[in-house]
Amino acid sequence: MAANRSEAETVIRGLADRWAKAIRAKDVDGVVANYAPEVVAFDIVPPLRSVGIDAQREGLEAWFATWRGPIGYDVRDLTITAGDDVAFSQSLNRIRGTKTDGEEVDVWVRVTVGYRKLDGRWMVTHEHVSVPFDMKNGQALVDLKP
Repeated sequence: MAANRSEAETVIRGLADRWAKAIRAKDVDGVVANYAPEVVAFDIVPPLRSVGIDAQREGLEAWFATWRGPIGYDVRDLTITAGDDVAFSQSLNRIRGTKTDGEEVDVWVRVTVGYRKLDGRWMVTHEHVSVPFDMKNGQALVDLKP
């Protein structure tokens, strides 16, 4: 059992690395390659919830189009907990670069990902990206650093 979990963690870490590389390159196909067909996502942009690869693809295409050049994307403090067929990871991810309107972006987000082993392959079934917010004024706190 422990060997299977260690192997699962290694496979999932590789999946996370490929996912980050695809984001940096604005490669939609590379990002969605490891999503399960019914993936559920809670992202930092509307809607509150999106379901399915098509929704993820549309969201990524729209988001990538707002960036000039590649996207700086770093994953920090990645932890993975894996069972035999279910796993999750959590990390702090830095997004930086220049938007098409010239705005310079440098923000950290919190990412939690759920995985299931489907037909022998680890797939992303749930993704949650968030930023904290100020409880007094309801504003997102996008200037926090780890």
